[in-house]
Amino acid sequence: MELLVDIFGYLSIILHGFTIVAQSMTLGGILFLVFLVRPFMHLLAQGADLERRIARLTILSAIGLVIAELAGVGLQVSVVKSTVGLSFLDVMQAPFAIAGTIKILCALLLIPALSRRMSAGLLGAALPLLIGAVELIAATFTTHAYARLDNNVLLLLVEGLHQFGAAIWIGAIPCFVLALSKLHDENGWRVVGARFSRMSMVGVASIILSGTVMSLFYIGDVQGFYGTAYGVMVGAKIAMFVALLLLGLGNLLVTERMRKNQNTSVIRLRRFAEVEIGIGFTIFFAAASLTSVPPAVDLSADRVTLHEIAVRNAPAWPRLTSPDHDQLAVSQAQAQLDREAEQRHQAAAQAIVPGSGVLPPRNAEDIAWSEYNHHWAGIFVLLIGFLALLNRAGVGWLKHWPLLFLLMAGFLLVRSDPEVWPMGHEGFWVAWRDVEVAQHRFFVALIILFGLFEWAVRTGRLRSAKAGLVFPLLVSVGGAMLLTHSHQISNVKDQLLIELTHTPLALAGVTSGWARWLELRLPGRGGRIAGWAWPSCFMLVGVILLWYREA
Repeated sequence: MELLVDIFGYLSIILHGFTIVAQSMTLGGILFLVFLVRPFMHLLAQGADLERRIARLTILSAIGLVIAELAGVGLQVSVVKSTVGLSFLDVMQAPFAIAGTIKILCALLLIPALSRRMSAGLLGAALPLLIGAVELIAATFTTHAYARLDNNVLLLLVEGLHQFGAAIWIGAIPCFVLALSKLHDENGWRVVGARFSRMSMVGVASIILSGTVMSLFYIGDVQGFYGTAYGVMVGAKIAMFVALLLLGLGNLLVTERMRKNQNTSVIRLRRFAEVEIGIGFTIFFAAASLTSVPPAVDLSADRVTLHEIAVRNAPAWPRLTSPDHDQLAVSQAQAQLDREAEQRHQAAAQAIVPGSGVLPPRNAEDIAWSEYNHHWAGIFVLLIGFLALLNRAGVGWLKHWPLLFLLMAGFLLVRSDPEVWPMGHEGFWVAWRDVEVAQHRFFVALIILFGLFEWAVRTGRLRSAKAGLVFPLLVSVGGAMLLTHSHQISNVKDQLLIELTHTPLALAGVTSGWARWLELRLPGRGGRIAGWAWPSCFMLVGVILLWYREA
């Protein structure tokens, strides 16, 4: 179990991301039901059917919350028991376990509270709101605010406001999309669109107010934004939040046109809302990743300066030649162990034990090896984006450009982790205990999948419209997961300087994925613009990778 602690720690972040998604959808569904569907049901031709569908979606979200919380709390309890040696009952008295248990109970209580038998009257509105409020309060006790020694109560209130804003806006968007798809008259679209716009404004105001206060208490100053991992991740959240605001503004303009002209199409409203869901959920996973790093105000030393950022990102020619594998620090350490074992006529020990928590040694050749990998990956991605643009411009025979993803995946599988199979001493399955190796293999699998699907779609082997959506979804997932990716480097500054490169890569990946989604789903000029935008984002990713430096 001790050798799985690192991978369990990473899985706990992913599970926490799913928990935030399920929690926001659950609370958002409650608010959508109580403040939109039920008060205006008499104005909607399909009001009763819509109420039933929204309640069902909210119940499914609550079930998802139960599953995510059970998995997350169970994982953390197992890790604490194995590392600290406490009994199960002792661990269950920890704040995270108590809060998780309360959230599970609240989610279970919501299932009967949202049933059709309890939907009428004051109780049908008050009971879900009360349970949701308890759920929200419990959720705030798993944030940084609970652990603060100063201004604890204020920060808990601010955290609650932040999560409320996320729920009433982002968490309720799936209900909004469902409502738009099930209503078939202009009056219904106009009523739902106008009401949800007001709810969204409440959410935006709550997020801005609470986010500003948390930035003051958790980040403190400007250097905390760019000089710490916490600040960089908050910056990524802000960038995606601005994108959501722009999409929301576009939907607000459509809503206003619908109010003045009943013949206004609702298609753009739905498509932009779909993208808002994707970017919003990415923000939730970024928020989950924030729980694994200390607030910037707690990191007064080892901050990165602007000068260090400028030096690291100074223009330099890409590294296109690789050092030999036997020059790497791990290879040299393993060779030394092999020689010593041969002299003693014993089996050689492993230089690295995956999952042990001991960071691998690094030398100048390791840095050169990593830069070589990133730079050639940049060439692959730059070429992919360029060929996709040419194919978009009408060069038909370039429709096979997605096959380059398979070459790139093979390159990364062989070279990403030189200490493991097929080049190193560590076996294929044992290496999964290493968080960085597991992340690299996950990215390789994603690259293979979206490359194959996009090639099959473009060559007509897959004709389903849904098959075409696999590529943008997986690209967006890859971008979101890159926000949680980290290199196992002991030097805090070096690790942050690398993350400063990964963050724009992640944002460009998320942008390209959802731009491709709009190209497929949004008719007219908007879809055409998106069709040119996403290959350009791929080319930007390639340029950033070519700019990558570790020293």
